[in-house]
Amino acid sequence: MKVCIAGGGRVGMYLAQSLLSHRHKVTIIEPQEALCRTLADTLDIPVICGDSLSFDTLRTADVASCDAFVAVTNTDETNLVACQIAKREFGVNRTVARASNPKNRDILHTLGVDTVVCGTDNLSHILEREIETDTIRQLLSLGGGTASLNEILLPEDFQFAGKEIKEIPIPGDAILVSITRDTEFIIPHGSTVLLPWDRLLCLTQDDTLHLLMDAWGLSSHK
Repeated sequence: MKVCIAGGGRVGMYLAQSLLSHRHKVTIIEPQEALCRTLADTLDIPVICGDSLSFDTLRTADVASCDAFVAVTNTDETNLVACQIAKREFGVNRTVARASNPKNRDILHTLGVDTVVCGTDNLSHILEREIETDTIRQLLSLGGGTASLNEILLPEDFQFAGKEIKEIPIPGDAILVSITRDTEFIIPHGSTVLLPWDRLLCLTQDDTLHLLMDAWGLSSHK
């Protein structure tokens, strides 16, 4: 997925590094020129030097093409307004804001931010879980947020269509729970063939879901 991060401080850099390691595309918006140069040199990604509340800056960062906008500046007010602009003016589907003050969590939710994160731990995993696409959707979070039950809709161009499950790579110890094909409910076995438009229930660890997405060529589907 393509993510724009507002705020290139410690949290923004950590999040960018984690998302890049999972092969996501990242752009950072940061107002301090010196920090912008450091980020660009360290991460080798687009870094836009500007105000995350500026329409011109967000346009330069091509926010309209992003799957998610994440605001992790040092002020909750800036994070809120930046997320509102990204969603309302640029049509970003998913917004995530960092709340330095936990008391602001409910306020940010009420004012339109999709996901509010108070701590920095597992921020990238939270982001990956919260971004739902037409292909993969989280149904249930398990194990204190370390695993999840996901619904996967196989696209028309699914690269392993017509192959048996035993012939298909399933990395990260993912478990296929069931398949819904039109009105038919199927308990999958090794010899079960997967077809386009099959709807799968899949149990995965949150930090390995991206491995399954990559192996099945689903990362680019939105």
